[in-house]
Amino acid sequence: MSLLETTTSLKPAQPEITGKLSKTAGYYAAFIALGLVTAALGPTLPGLAEQTRTTLSQISYLFIARSLGYLLGSFVGGRLYDRMDGHPVIGNLLLVMVASVFLVPYMPILWLLVGVFVMIGAAEGAVDVGGNTLLVWVHRDKVGPYMNGLHFFFGVGAFLSPIIIGLFISDGIAWGYWVLAVMIIPVAIWFRLLPSPPIQRTAYDGSAKVSNPVLVALIAVFFFLYVSLEAGYGGWIYTYATKLDLTTAAKAAYLTSAYWGALTLGRLLSIPLATRLTPRVIIAGDLSGALISVFILLLWPQSQLAMWVGTLGLGMSIASIFPTMLSLAERNMTVTGQITAWFFAGASTGGMIGPWLMGQLFESIGPHVVVWMVLAGVILAAAVFAALLVWVNRSNRQSEKRVL
Repeated sequence: MSLLETTTSLKPAQPEITGKLSKTAGYYAAFIALGLVTAALGPTLPGLAEQTRTTLSQISYLFIARSLGYLLGSFVGGRLYDRMDGHPVIGNLLLVMVASVFLVPYMPILWLLVGVFVMIGAAEGAVDVGGNTLLVWVHRDKVGPYMNGLHFFFGVGAFLSPIIIGLFISDGIAWGYWVLAVMIIPVAIWFRLLPSPPIQRTAYDGSAKVSNPVLVALIAVFFFLYVSLEAGYGGWIYTYATKLDLTTAAKAAYLTSAYWGALTLGRLLSIPLATRLTPRVIIAGDLSGALISVFILLLWPQSQLAMWVGTLGLGMSIASIFPTMLSLAERNMTVTGQITAWFFAGASTGGMIGPWLMGQLFESIGPHVVVWMVLAGVILAAAVFAALLVWVNRSNRQSEKRVL
């Protein structure tokens, strides 16, 4: 083959590579936006309670509102991505998120604020499903490192959000929310201009793997438990630290940012690990690290050092659980928009129940209930993960017998 023929044969690959990179960059930007919005609620809970003249247990219903919206958005989004070009859908949803976030400081009554957070949650859920599903369609069986990268950029947004809120918290919460809304607008416009990947309905080898309903259910339950502890701790660590007089309000906002920052760093470190270790090994290590971190928080409950070490350790330990479980799912079934929606239904329900239940028990039992509930979540998640591995091994053995 001549040099000219070799160069010509490589030309069609270049636009494909460039297209994949531009799409991946778009999903990463969308997940920064998701992180910005998701992490804003925790540090602003006391301010929103003051704005609506409610108690902490009452304002915790915002977690339920957002998660109900997230659940609805996940299911509707899953169907949309299986039927329509995905990028215009994501662009429009980000604009809905912008409008909803901008309205938050204007809501003086709790039920009005609940309605806004339902809208925020619906947009978040549909964007979350879209980013994860379309990334799988773009990169197919090589999605592992890119999936960890996607959730790393969620952590970037979640890390920046409490810092932005903390900069404006002395003047109230309004400017913090407005700045976050403005930051999302360019991402929404970007998706309106970005070509969508083709809709994926079959396995990448064309064989149309049969989805395992038991496996789908186990992964959904696992996500329920994982998001319960991730969102619960991230949502209540600010109030936990201030109510125990472990730190000031401003430093508690930075502690929240440190938690999401550790989660971000953990996802960055997990990108090369995803190319060398299997998903089951990574998740087992993550759960072990989470247990150690929670025990640090429980053994020295009045220590600022233990609070920081445990918080940073927890964030870094659980960082890669979500994207790695999605990669594990991709290895064992065809990941359609609707299947991803079931996964995120479990996640959104966890994001609803976990933080809300912490809020209900926070005032009646005390701040330490936050850490005890995280411990229970880690233990139960480990049990479900073990059951999941048993089922996967059993299914693989049955598949081998059918082939033989």
